[in-house]
Amino acid sequence: MELRLQDLKDAAREGLLTETQAQTLWQRWSHSTPAHPQPPLPTAPTAGPSFGFVNVLYYFGGLVAIGAMSLFMTLGFQSLGAGALLAIALAYMVACFKVADHFKVRGLAVPAGLLATLAVFLVPLAVWSAQSLAGLWPPGGSDAFSSYHTRIDWRWLTLEFATLAAGVVMLWRYRLPFMVMPLALTLWYMSMDVANALLDDHSWEWTFMRDMSLVFGIGTVAVALWVDVRSRLSRTAEWRQDFAFWLYMFGTVMFWCGLSLRDSDSELGKFVYALINLAMVLAGAAIGRRVFTVFGALGVALYLGHLSHEVFQDSLLFPLALTLLGLGVVALGVWWQRHEVAIAARLARYVPVGLQPRS
Repeated sequence: MELRLQDLKDAAREGLLTETQAQTLWQRWSHSTPAHPQPPLPTAPTAGPSFGFVNVLYYFGGLVAIGAMSLFMTLGFQSLGAGALLAIALAYMVACFKVADHFKVRGLAVPAGLLATLAVFLVPLAVWSAQSLAGLWPPGGSDAFSSYHTRIDWRWLTLEFATLAAGVVMLWRYRLPFMVMPLALTLWYMSMDVANALLDDHSWEWTFMRDMSLVFGIGTVAVALWVDVRSRLSRTAEWRQDFAFWLYMFGTVMFWCGLSLRDSDSELGKFVYALINLAMVLAGAAIGRRVFTVFGALGVALYLGHLSHEVFQDSLLFPLALTLLGLGVVALGVWWQRHEVAIAARLARYVPVGLQPRS
């Protein structure tokens, strides 16, 4: 029987050997039989930056700078006029790009990503200034850019589409995971502003806004899954970084909030809500995404709180049963830890290669 590259991939996926061992075996075998060259196995996805003091300084300083040009933009700053703001935004963007290039060439990926992200955050200011300067800003609503991060208004959609377009281009240019954050944040803003546009800016329909958040959340998580698979299976080290983290984060927040705010008088509906959250817990464990597990566990806790305070509020046995259930979950965790390798190998058969937890 002739040994194939796919055989080693299948063995690694089933947990019979590691990716490194599969790589070593294939290289040794292919060197002995060079007549049939095969592409190398992709290595493990690149891990993200560590939580160290230097990185804390990087992110703290970067987020302060980002906040200064977004959340903390004051009306006094806008008194300079649209032309001056446009010039300032463009000058800042050019400076950010130059410094980001400088850092990236020297291997400083974190500060390079922060500077490039700051440039993306300046896109809404530049677009708003250009529209205001050209007299193209739609009438009605707020004329102050400082309201961009605090008010829901369909007039912000041009800023958001421009930010998405510029962010994708800059992400392709620099290939740094933190640059996905403004894109995910913009998608969250769009979920509210699109709802405002569909309502024709005449009313505030809470249920419609809630449902739009749910739909945008599902869409964002779907995009995150696609990005996750593509990045994990990439053969280029730059693209094996975790570009899906922020999409998962904001997508899960939008989906979970939209789901949790659906008030149902039916116990069956609440039970289905608990099942969905339980599925999120399991999905998060299966693909290594803690954001699913955290929000899913929070949803299950809310359902248990509903049972204790409304359904079984006069029951003496419910707290005891809930205690036993909690201890049972702890025992399950102990058993899982002891057999984690074997369980992971079995679960890997049902989880696509592109979604298996990052090492």
